[in-house]
Amino acid sequence: MDYQALAELLFPDVTETPEDMEARFPQRNLPEGAVVSRMAPSPTGFVHLGHLVQGTISERMSHQSGGVLFLRVEDTDAKREVPGAVEVLINTMKFYDISFDEGATLDGDAGSYGPYRQSQRAAIYHVYAKKLVAEGKAYPCFCTEEELSALREQQDANKETTGYYGKYAVWRDRSMEDIRSQLDAGNPWVLRFRSTGSIENQFKFDDLVKGKLTITENNVDHVLLKSDGIPTYHFAHAVDDHLMHTTHVVRGDEWLPSLPFHIQLFQALGFKLPKYVHIGPLMKMDGNSKRKLSKRKDPELALTYYNADGFPVASVQEYIMTVLNSNFEDWRRTNPDAPLDAFKFSPKKLNPAGSLFDYAKLVDVSKNVISRMRAEEVYSLLVEWAKEFDPGFAAKLEAGPDYAKRILAIGRGGKKPRKDLAVWKDAKPYMGFFYDEYLEKPVFEEAFDHAVIADVLNRFLEQFDPSDDANTWFDKVKQITAAIGFTTDMKAYKADPSAFPGTVADVSTFLRLAVTGKTNSPDLYTVMQILGPQRTVERIRAAIAQLG
Repeated sequence: MDYQALAELLFPDVTETPEDMEARFPQRNLPEGAVVSRMAPSPTGFVHLGHLVQGTISERMSHQSGGVLFLRVEDTDAKREVPGAVEVLINTMKFYDISFDEGATLDGDAGSYGPYRQSQRAAIYHVYAKKLVAEGKAYPCFCTEEELSALREQQDANKETTGYYGKYAVWRDRSMEDIRSQLDAGNPWVLRFRSTGSIENQFKFDDLVKGKLTITENNVDHVLLKSDGIPTYHFAHAVDDHLMHTTHVVRGDEWLPSLPFHIQLFQALGFKLPKYVHIGPLMKMDGNSKRKLSKRKDPELALTYYNADGFPVASVQEYIMTVLNSNFEDWRRTNPDAPLDAFKFSPKKLNPAGSLFDYAKLVDVSKNVISRMRAEEVYSLLVEWAKEFDPGFAAKLEAGPDYAKRILAIGRGGKKPRKDLAVWKDAKPYMGFFYDEYLEKPVFEEAFDHAVIADVLNRFLEQFDPSDDANTWFDKVKQITAAIGFTTDMKAYKADPSAFPGTVADVSTFLRLAVTGKTNSPDLYTVMQILGPQRTVERIRAAIAQLG
């Protein structure tokens, strides 16, 4: 077979050479050891937590090494593509602060190694397809769908591995005459890789997460170009990762079965193989067992879930880092105020089996993250979220920014800041009572006579002085406690509860309910200071009237 003639026959319009491609996409000028990685999603419209995990790993490896992260859209499968999905993906990654140095953007491409959409790179792939044919490493296959189905049925009947290989690769060694005859008849064809592997052979391979793997060689003649000339993922990613000079490929371990073919393909093309980082799936506990997060069963897999619930981006980022590197939490305890980027991420500390998603842990992490924020930052992020998910509340916050910030500043700073908020949707229940429209009527316990509660509230009003400091204010609360026969000695009460009708904690609860409508709230003295004396008095009087 004259393979060069076959190459010209199949690709008569391809005049550029691999050397031309190498010249067009030269090596980047980067420091030694710099990582070049990428996100390369398919535009299916569903952006999930796995995308963010992969993006975080790629971003950290690239940027902390002085390297490059780029976005490549793998849109060669038109059947799966969802209109607008690329825009959704780009906007979602931007929202979660995955910053790309190059790649596909909303306005086209940014960078010197594009196009960054595979559907626009067909001419590039054909250069390398022609090269493989000319070297006898690829060939045209004219099998119809019916013939391939019959082939699979025969293999199933014989209990053989399915695939296009060995005696079943019927177009592997066909003559030039047979090929010309099919082309002259206008019959469609695909380009197949001519495998030189055998399933009898194995070799060792080092993965940065899985460690040393034993790999069985690929013996299947996989499709490189489909009948429309568009490449399969396997072929396109090999060409793209070479020309874009990708050093590290981060992807899910569901790609491990394809690894033998990918290694073989890189070798056939004469390309240096990138380092692979095969990450395990995100899992959750289902009863006593673990299972993969499911698009159908688990709403928390979708990234839109976290924004709707009101998790700050910083909380999601921080939680993901706790999932990815087990030493992160120790680092955070030692460096409570350090930026996340200061943590030295390592792919070697990834769990080879995959990571367990724990919603309760995410909530705890988010409480810590929000507690470290300044009131101004909390206000800004809360308003941004509320504009989309609670416009009425957002309008209240924006109508009085300084007032809202005073509320959000309660208990901030210091070594033990308050941790009232885990998500932005917690804010309205937490601080709504500061706004008269959201104030709920107090519900006083039946355990205490309403006359006693009213007496406490009246006594408080008689002594209330807005100029009191916190200590003087609380001394007055204790005086009221003693005056009605309740105790301020909590130890004595715990020792013999029957000896006292109530405690200073009960008196404080009466006041808290009257002013806030809640049994739990931030520091009551501070609440009254923010509400002001007029609104404080009005609320207490309204509670007295309610008590009858």
